[in-house]
Amino acid sequence: MKAKQQHPLIVGTFILTAAGILTRLIGFLYRIYLSRLFGEEGMGIYQLLSPVLSLSFSLTAAGYQTAISKLVAEQAAVRKTPALNPLWLGLAVSLPLSMLCNAALFFFADPIALRLLREPRTASMLRILSFSVPLSAVHSCINGYFYGIKKAGIPAGAQLLEQITRVGCVYIVSGYFLSLGKTPSISVAVLGLTVGEFFSMLMTIAAIRPHCRKGSPGPADLPGHSRASSGVLMGKLLAMALPLTANRIVLNFLQSIESVSIPAQLKAYGYDSVTSLSVYGVLTGMAMPFIFFPNALTGSVAVLLLPIISENYALGNMDAVRKATRRTVKYCGLMGFGCMGIFVLLGKWAGTTLFDSPLAGYFIRTLGFICPFLYLDTTLSSILQGLGLAGHIFTMNVICLLIRLGFVFLAVPRYGITGYLWGLLASQLTLGLLYLGCLSRFLKKKEAG
Repeated sequence: MKAKQQHPLIVGTFILTAAGILTRLIGFLYRIYLSRLFGEEGMGIYQLLSPVLSLSFSLTAAGYQTAISKLVAEQAAVRKTPALNPLWLGLAVSLPLSMLCNAALFFFADPIALRLLREPRTASMLRILSFSVPLSAVHSCINGYFYGIKKAGIPAGAQLLEQITRVGCVYIVSGYFLSLGKTPSISVAVLGLTVGEFFSMLMTIAAIRPHCRKGSPGPADLPGHSRASSGVLMGKLLAMALPLTANRIVLNFLQSIESVSIPAQLKAYGYDSVTSLSVYGVLTGMAMPFIFFPNALTGSVAVLLLPIISENYALGNMDAVRKATRRTVKYCGLMGFGCMGIFVLLGKWAGTTLFDSPLAGYFIRTLGFICPFLYLDTTLSSILQGLGLAGHIFTMNVICLLIRLGFVFLAVPRYGITGYLWGLLASQLTLGLLYLGCLSRFLKKKEAG
């Protein structure tokens, strides 16, 4: 029984990690290519789209993917056969929302670019980006089903295909412009993102079709019970997805304020517009992706921990939950300290050699100190979600985002971008301690009960 419980996590983690490392390696080389093609200011403009993309995903897909994964895992644990109903119900909500978001971004791109992002040059990019939202919603929901049945190969393959087609599209289109003696626009990178989402969606649709033909009948799938059971299931889905969605929207709204305010506060420090965008582009487009590179492993563990923790918690198997938690803390902590040493020692060399930017090297060395908490926080968040503590996660994340915002508005105008780096370190340390405290109290309460 023990080996059976460990098997899907180990195998799934290996598959997702292998795909994640390949994806991040391609993405890492892609970032170097973009930084040299479009420059630091171009990277800064491109990174301004991140809050919009994150907010769109939070509104239309993130909560539903997690809810689908959790419901499918719980049904599989109780009935021993996974059902497709959570997927269809999730898509029935997620897809219309994503199409509305698509329309809003396309038709209101100009005011969003001017008033929210404070950069008119992002308007055309927002219109291209808008078409990626429905594509992302479809493949995210399907991925939720496959995570729920612990088949990580499909999401891993879709992730890899998305990255390959994105990079390939940008390379081909930018190469065409360069062959004509023209400099390609940064909008080419957004086009690549949308093309990548399209091919990822096609792959996940092709992967789910055999499951649809084969079916996995359970009580909710029988004709005589479909309406009543689907109504109950929809209630469960929304009960899980809506709080997650609301939490993600609030968090992404705060992150959007943070992202848009950093260049503005750098101007208050004394930089001009070009320098502010350049510094922001180096930090978010070069240094931070480098720091997040090892997160391919912890991110894979986090995705697969959610259904496994949910399944064991639904069955009342708290010993398995505690064992998974202890191992997660131990190995993610060791990995984090190891990466911290590497980044601190080699950060300057990496920034100068790979990105041709001494500033990127400074950022990498400084951000290296957040690694032990950054990698651990990713997996602890997944464990807490699997235990049904999404509300606690939300509260703790809001606290840490408010800490970061405090540094943005109070420290950056006085100390420049260094003030923001201090805020990142303080918030990640706080979040790690809050997660560990919350999880420890929950497990002690269950043990006492």
